[in-house]
Amino acid sequence: MSRPRLVVAGLGDTGVLTAIALRRHGDVVGITAKPGFVSGQELGLRLARPEAWVRDYRIGYDRFRGLDHVRVVHGSVSALDTDARTVRITRADGSTAEEPYDVLVIATGVANGFWRRPTLQDAAGVDADIDSAHQRIAAANSVAVVGGGAAASSSAAQIAERWPAKKVDLYFPGERALPHHHRRVWQRVESRLTRLGVGVHPGFRAQLPSGDGIRQLTDAPVTWSTGQPPVVADVVIWAIGRVEPNTSWLPGEMLDARGFVAVRPTLRVVGHENVFAVGDVAATDPLRTSARNRGHVLVARNVRAHLEGASLRDYRSPARRWGSVLGPQRDGLVVFAPTGHGVRVSAWASDVVLQRLITRQGIYGGVRRTSGKVPASFNL
Repeated sequence: MSRPRLVVAGLGDTGVLTAIALRRHGDVVGITAKPGFVSGQELGLRLARPEAWVRDYRIGYDRFRGLDHVRVVHGSVSALDTDARTVRITRADGSTAEEPYDVLVIATGVANGFWRRPTLQDAAGVDADIDSAHQRIAAANSVAVVGGGAAASSSAAQIAERWPAKKVDLYFPGERALPHHHRRVWQRVESRLTRLGVGVHPGFRAQLPSGDGIRQLTDAPVTWSTGQPPVVADVVIWAIGRVEPNTSWLPGEMLDARGFVAVRPTLRVVGHENVFAVGDVAATDPLRTSARNRGHVLVARNVRAHLEGASLRDYRSPARRWGSVLGPQRDGLVVFAPTGHGVRVSAWASDVVLQRLITRQGIYGGVRRTSGKVPASFNL
């Protein structure tokens, strides 16, 4: 009996983990718009210390041992035919191909700001994106960060730590940032920002610029609907969490009112027995927490159950966000529990224990130190 064909659309943070988790359940194909793994995590580190970010968050697919038997296809998913059970792929040269599936897992994520875009790119394009943003920040004397989430807080902290002489300010609309974390988390993060010299400005609700203003670094003045005078900085970073799901290729009947994939608690797409969704693209809960919290493990388990005719399990979202907020800094990393209590991990332990052992060897199932020959399964 032939093995089932399992297609994972999207090989970002969640998609890679999902493909690895599925590899024993069938013949897995991963479709990706990027030439290798390009994480959407740790924006602050990517801007301030791209060499450190690239080491842990940009990895060739051939370095993941868990992807050794996964066929990776480089192209953008452009259409889905649920009757024929095929996904259409558009390559960089404009040609198209059809990829058949028995089970499809949608993990195409979201677009956010200038750093998470679904654009089909080669390695040079990814390099240029990373370097140009870093150089723009490096050349600035003043940086204004707009947003109240972890991406905004980490950007302000990482930039202030990397360049102590810069004027760095963080603006957010509420009385505190990180509203989806425990209050204790913001208290500790605010203290850290203040020690780094970051100006912290609560109660500033921005008026959004027209066009692509929030999708790029800019020097345009920021105006406020809350009445404060406009703010001018050499560089403005918009990190307001205005995400857009990468679902333009999907039939409208699969989507909720905001364009995210409508799923049941089992992560099965509503109305489609053999299609699942996981990660930021899946409308599991208001914070779409299956992008974290081992959503990939559950979806792989449920795909197997579907294939075997067994019962599926439900995803249960956590009440609060938890984990790291500011990312790895020079003196280490603080990891927050759902209770808001933080544990500091030294820089050495963060690098050796968390990244090399727990993340690379444990979560990803092994990551080679260097890339070998690009496998023949990588279709350009």
